[in-house]
Amino acid sequence: MKKTVLTLAISAIVFGATTQVNAAGFQLAEYSATGLGRAFAGEAAIADNASTQARNPAMLAYLEGRQVSAGGIYVMPNVDVVGDVGISSPLLGSEPLVIGADAYDVADNAFVPNFYYSNQLNDQWTWGLAVNSNYGLATDIPVADAAAIFGSKTSITTVEFNPNVAFRVDDSFTVGAGLRVVYGEGEVSATAPGWIDAIKANPNLPASINARLPSGGTNLKSMEGDDVGYGWKAGASWQINSANRIGLAYHSSVDLKLDGHVSGVAYNGGQNIEIEGYLPIELPAFAELASYHQLTENWAMHASVNWTEWSVFEQLVAYFPGDVKPVGGLESDVVKEENFKDNWRYALGTTYTLNDQWTLRAGMALDKTAVDDQHRTTTIPDSDRLWFSVGTGYQVSKNLNVDVGVTYIRTHGDAPITETQSLQNIASVSFTGEATGDVWLTGVQLSYKM
Repeated sequence: MKKTVLTLAISAIVFGATTQVNAAGFQLAEYSATGLGRAFAGEAAIADNASTQARNPAMLAYLEGRQVSAGGIYVMPNVDVVGDVGISSPLLGSEPLVIGADAYDVADNAFVPNFYYSNQLNDQWTWGLAVNSNYGLATDIPVADAAAIFGSKTSITTVEFNPNVAFRVDDSFTVGAGLRVVYGEGEVSATAPGWIDAIKANPNLPASINARLPSGGTNLKSMEGDDVGYGWKAGASWQINSANRIGLAYHSSVDLKLDGHVSGVAYNGGQNIEIEGYLPIELPAFAELASYHQLTENWAMHASVNWTEWSVFEQLVAYFPGDVKPVGGLESDVVKEENFKDNWRYALGTTYTLNDQWTLRAGMALDKTAVDDQHRTTTIPDSDRLWFSVGTGYQVSKNLNVDVGVTYIRTHGDAPITETQSLQNIASVSFTGEATGDVWLTGVQLSYKM
């Protein structure tokens, strides 16, 4: 239990199993309902509305006048982590105690909003502002659940602000850049499973050991904190000819230091005190290469290849800088070896202009996992995902357009999980199981040209 909250603090940042259904590691792709309808294929090379700057600031140069785009995507995950908890201890006999630890529907539904503004200053310069959320949602299981020792609650809320600018070099090339300002706050907790009460009731358990064990549902460790981090992004586009365009964008990493406090009996020994602590984490850099191809007057195809530098997510270390230290006087603690790897996402989409008012979209994507089987955990049960998307756009008036998108995502392949930790040096606790799930995404985008 010693490292539970710190491990879980990371899952607060990545909001646990929920994110794993949407994208690799702890990314979210849901920046607009317009892109949702084509599985976010070709985003760095398409300029439908002001939301394009979220993926490639250089595409702002394709927007005329002043434009506003706002909307949101409703995320409906169905995430299950099923398996068994094994408890091994000389106090329990030679055979380990095995307890079912299935947790169903551990991720809540959530709404992810967005807002974008663009302003063309002249034939060469355009600036814009993007406000959206890249991480959110939460996981929650009963405090006395059999697997609560591995985490009972995780939550994260983030907002990213992006001022951007684009410059048209000539009829073929545009470039752009922007500043990333990310605010994040998270809360996480681990509680004592109910089966501890059964162990405490064992008459053969020495009184000294019984006193060290908390009752089921007790807060073992919890952590909450917030921070603001900064980064940058840059992009370019090449209009090869009137029917073909290529876009390239890069977003730098952002360093966050969740600064707050820790509590719980494993940290404060049952005293009513709060201990200062922080957990630094690097949100990895990512890039996209995209293309757009107008095959006929009404029909276009587009594609994307995305890369994320997940290999920076190797080791997690928490620090306790205050005068009040956790039990044992810890200054810092190595939380976990994650050993992530860089991942790739491949998307292919299409757009068909039905008439002057209606536009149809569709797309598919394969989002590869960022973790190998031997490193997967209950808090980050990452696996390959397949996207299936459809969408439509309706031109309400000369200046107003409404886009709607729907996506179904399902995990692709097995996602086995094996985790082990110590219970007060009295018993070894392990979880063996797998993560399964799918998710529905539905969104709407309103775009207005002034």
